[in-house]
Amino acid sequence: MRAAADRVDDVDLDVVCIGRAAVDLYGEQIGGRLEDMRTFAKYVGGSPTNTAIGGARLGLRTGVISRVGDEHNGRFVRETLLRERVDVTCLRTDPTRLTALVFLGIRDPDTFPLVFYRERCADMGLVVDDIDAAYLSRAQAVLISGTHLSHPDTRAACIRAMKLARQLGKRVVLDIDYRPVLWGLTAPGLGEQRFVSSGRVTEQLQAVLPDCDLIVGTEEEIHIAGGSTDSRAALVAIRAVSAALIVMKRGPMGCVAFERAIPDDIEQGLRGPGFPVEVFNVLGAGDAFMAGLLRGWVRNEPLRQALRYANACGAIVVSRHGCAPAMPSWAELQFFFEHKQGVARLREDEEFEHVHRATTRRPTPDALAVLAFDHRSQLEDYAERFGADAGRITHFKSLVARAAEQGYAAECAQHSAGREAPFPASGVIVDARYGTPILHRLAGQGLWIARPVEAPGSRPLQFEAGANVGLDLTDWPSELIVKCLVFHHPDDEAVLARAQLQAVRDLHRACQRTGHELLLEVIPPRQLPQDELTVVRAVLQLYAEGVKPEWWKLPPLSASAWAALAQVIEGHDRWCRGVLLLGLEASESELWDAFRTAAQQPICKGFAVGRTLFAVAAQSWFEGRLDDAGVVADIATRYQRLIRMWQQARALQPARSST
Repeated sequence: MRAAADRVDDVDLDVVCIGRAAVDLYGEQIGGRLEDMRTFAKYVGGSPTNTAIGGARLGLRTGVISRVGDEHNGRFVRETLLRERVDVTCLRTDPTRLTALVFLGIRDPDTFPLVFYRERCADMGLVVDDIDAAYLSRAQAVLISGTHLSHPDTRAACIRAMKLARQLGKRVVLDIDYRPVLWGLTAPGLGEQRFVSSGRVTEQLQAVLPDCDLIVGTEEEIHIAGGSTDSRAALVAIRAVSAALIVMKRGPMGCVAFERAIPDDIEQGLRGPGFPVEVFNVLGAGDAFMAGLLRGWVRNEPLRQALRYANACGAIVVSRHGCAPAMPSWAELQFFFEHKQGVARLREDEEFEHVHRATTRRPTPDALAVLAFDHRSQLEDYAERFGADAGRITHFKSLVARAAEQGYAAECAQHSAGREAPFPASGVIVDARYGTPILHRLAGQGLWIARPVEAPGSRPLQFEAGANVGLDLTDWPSELIVKCLVFHHPDDEAVLARAQLQAVRDLHRACQRTGHELLLEVIPPRQLPQDELTVVRAVLQLYAEGVKPEWWKLPPLSASAWAALAQVIEGHDRWCRGVLLLGLEASESELWDAFRTAAQQPICKGFAVGRTLFAVAAQSWFEGRLDDAGVVADIATRYQRLIRMWQQARALQPARSST
């Protein structure tokens, strides 16, 4: 086996994965036939693509060579890979083929039906010319999916990649990835069938084994590669043509690795013990195993450690729904080793699942300047006060949205002209009662967008859509952040407190289930006594209930209260996105004082301010004293000024911290 290529300045990838790139449609009803599934979750799929995502989450620098269609599913695959920090330089867009689809289900712990829709699919359009030697030269290793050896064109592309890798001094990995249906050995509806003996497949696999440095497969896959249903005989046959490290996966028993000659008893190979977990879904576990193995093997860690990573990753994914989204992060894997090895029902462990969600979610800006105009009752009051039709609120909100875009663009232009302070990203909070057209228009642009769920002014907390907030969230695009304002005081009367906290717990669970981030806004009622730590105690009380929102939206605090809050958040959720400062219709001078204090706190990521920016314009507009253009100009100017104030407050931070 050759040593790994020396790292040089132009080697910036650990592994390039070649093969399938698809969309998985996973049935959401557990325990039924695929025929009876009513709803499906959409994930990225395809074994090498899953492995690329799994490797990236573990800290490897991964890339993909494949093809997707020039359509919505192809863009979904590409955008997801980019979000997961997978290099897509050589992910081609095929102009005539559609992205592959797979329908999958979970019938019981032993039955996982799946149907491949791969007739002339995009990733099977891979050809020799798609294999770029310069791209392969950037990597430490190249992974080939055995499925792509099943067709002459894709096989030729894979063989070229393997030959080039050897010439470039790279290591070659073969994931046998045997699906009989994809070799034309079963009826199309038997996608779950794992093994069919075939001399043709064995011959095709053995022809490439000599070029491999690492060969990985289940026992059935080792059987097809070795041409025997006796595991030792199959291993011996593989060893006869290849000096590669062979790793045989054995499910809950872990795995066994063979670096040299195959012993008389395969148990004498290097064994990697499995981790006892309750099986929920075996689909994707092998891809996670490969990602974990590569995390250690590519970086030349001891093989025993690499096998440990592999088995743990497989155990974690076998306990979850989906393949690519179930892959653990490096932080999550370490947390598993330190705290969760004895937990059998991993997917029901709230602490572990929180670590998974928190460390695999989409990236977010380091700072935010959010214009909040989700107000409903306040604008209804303005309309009533000035005798205006409430239907005009929708138009007013469209003006606010336009002002947000113009004000942010204007300040961006000034920032690019020479300002050096870190520049916050733009965001909005807008409701669906009057702002649905805005939500539709802004969707899919990569903006930070939050939408409220609370019934305005409710105490105890109630939801605008009714008691079953989780059902309502299933209709929301995944990019929307769930914003909830709760008027909560840590010294509330017991019955009221229980009702409030139960409602927040229900919302938190609903967000976990639907994959939405939660922005929890906490405002203690003004009529109740307060001190500088009232908000901090309210946050602590919510954490004690197991509520861990991605974001907090809180009123201005003193420096000592900010310090106390930072300790509370760090102690209960080190992966919290941060705090946004709310305005409460404060004047700009009052906000400047709040900004100067808040901007010194790393946990505070910016502001989410509303009425300070639009209240004056709203009243004048509903009264008829200000036209549309005046509204846009006034709010845009105020928003631009507030962004600049935040930048200035942040710029003061180094000077203050050094004194």
